[in-house]
This record gives sequence, C-alpha cells and structure tokens, in this order.
Amino acid sequence: MKRILKIVFRIILLLIIAAVIFFFWASSSTLDEKEYSKLITNQYENVIDNDSIFSIVTYNIGYLSGMTNNRPVPKPKELFDNNLEKVLLETKKVNPDIIAFQEIDYKASRSYDVNQQNEIAKLGFNFVAEAVNWDETYVPFPYWPPTMHFGKVVSGQSIISKYPLKEHQRIVLERVADAPFYRDALYIERLAQIVKVTLNGQDVVLINVHLEAFDKQTRVNQFNAVLEIFNKYKTQYPTILLGDFNSRARDKDAIIRKLFSMDDVGNAAFKTDNITNTFDSKNPSERIDYIFYTKNSIEYISGKVLTAFGEASDHLPVEMSFKLK
Repeated sequence: MKRILKIVFRIILLLIIAAVIFFFWASSSTLDEKEYSKLITNQYENVIDNDSIFSIVTYNIGYLSGMTNNRPVPKPKELFDNNLEKVLLETKKVNPDIIAFQEIDYKASRSYDVNQQNEIAKLGFNFVAEAVNWDETYVPFPYWPPTMHFGKVVSGQSIISKYPLKEHQRIVLERVADAPFYRDALYIERLAQIVKVTLNGQDVVLINVHLEAFDKQTRVNQFNAVLEIFNKYKTQYPTILLGDFNSRARDKDAIIRKLFSMDDVGNAAFKTDNITNTFDSKNPSERIDYIFYTKNSIEYISGKVLTAFGEASDHLPVEMSFKLK
C-alpha cells in the first residue's frame, strides 16, 4: 500500500512540476520589450488626394477571425485569407487616410503567422505605429479542446497612415485587480496608443484605445485614465480619441456617456436618437466602437459605420471625414 501511495505521490508531483514548467514557458515573451512600441516607415506606392479633407477609420479587426473570434471552433487558413481579401477590397473603396486597429495580429499561430498590419499597409500606408499588447509563447485559450488553443500570440493595436506619424507612446492601462494569477499572466494588456500625425503641416493627436471587455470597474478606471489623457491634449492640439471602448451606448450607466455629455467633443457617425451599431457584425445590436473629436479644432464633414466590411471581424469599422479648423 505504501508503495502505491509513493507512486501516486510521485505522479502528482511530476504533474505539478510539468504544469509549473508549462505555465512559465507559455507566459514567456517572444520579443524584447523595446519592440513593443515602434514607428515604421514603408516605401509603398500611394496616391494622396491632399484637398484638406481627411478620413480616419477605427476597426477592431478581431485578428480577421470573423464571427469565430474567441470561440472553440475550427478556423481554417481559408477563413483568414478570405477575410483579409475582404478587408483589402473594402479599404480600397473607402480609401481612408488613417486607420486605427485593435486586435490585429503581427505574428500569431491562431492567424497562421501572417503580419496583418503589414499586409494592409501595402495598400499605400507608409507610416505605421505599432503597439504590442499580447506577447506570449503559448495561450491555452479557448480552454477546450486543446486543438483550438491560440498557441503563440503577438498581437496589438496599430495606427497606419498615409501621412507622417511621430512621438508614438504606448501606455498600459490598469489591469483587472482580482484576476487569477494565471489569467493575468496570459491576458492582453489594455492600451492607450498615442501618436501625432502631421496633416497639412499641423500636428493632430490620435489616441487609439481598447478597453476592458469583461470587468466593469476596471473598464471604468481605464476610461477615466484615457479621458484624463484626452483632456490634456485637446486643449493644445486637434485631438481624435477612437477605438473599441467596450461600453454600450444605450446603457444608462455606461461610462462612455461621460463623453456624450461633453459639449466640446463630437462623436462621429452617432446620433443618440438613432444609434448605429458596430457589434456584432453578423447581427449588430450594440454600439461599442467610437470616434470622438475636438469640436473647436476639427470640423466634422461626415461619418458612417462601414457595414460593407461584413463579417471579416466580429466588429464593424467606423469612419469619419473631417477638416482642420
């Protein structure tokens, strides 16, 4: 009996040791931290219609997984190839000057190691700001079955532009305080990505965000930190705050309503009496993606939710055309 107990104990001990080794291996980074924030200059052919009217898009691209995002279902390479083709086609039609992405993969097993940022930038976006918020050797999610695990993930938020970018900042926002240690170690960092774009010789501040989706108090705290950043810049520069806020426009206690109530801040493609939804793309029922701008320095021309992008992501993009005052 003692011998059997010893064998069982050793097996349990080995399993524990294996789990600890796996955890530290899986949560280890693949990049040097210096690579988490960078400005890239490309040399692609492009045509810039410099007529003083500019356009900007925010798009949670959901790593091009469409409506399979975060779901334990097979994701063949064909799905990602088709969704990339769709995004490239629709982006050419819209022809924006700037795009701010959330959930875009730079090199990840889950999306077949394609640098999605670079593929879209080839359309003529020669200035790129890249902010990594997820760098893990192995992500065991979705939890079951193991064949659906993400594996290696390098992902983040990107701003790609036809106009020069400078002074890029990657600001890590508050994490979920009571998250289990294993989730915290393997979970994405929520970011405020800040960069200046030069339009007709004038600096415009862009703040690209992706706020907490599941923990409300953390989302509120992150929003307040972002609002403080926005308020700092909006008194000095034309400023655009955009991204996936994960805050529902129709909820009476939604933190996003703070921005709705600010008289000096506009909201693109948004009417409180007729809200256009951005999530999910298959059956849009919620508005959680926004483009806000400073009214005193930016003249709003037009805006819309880009429904033609379909189910390339589980979100729909939002577009705004504007002038500088």
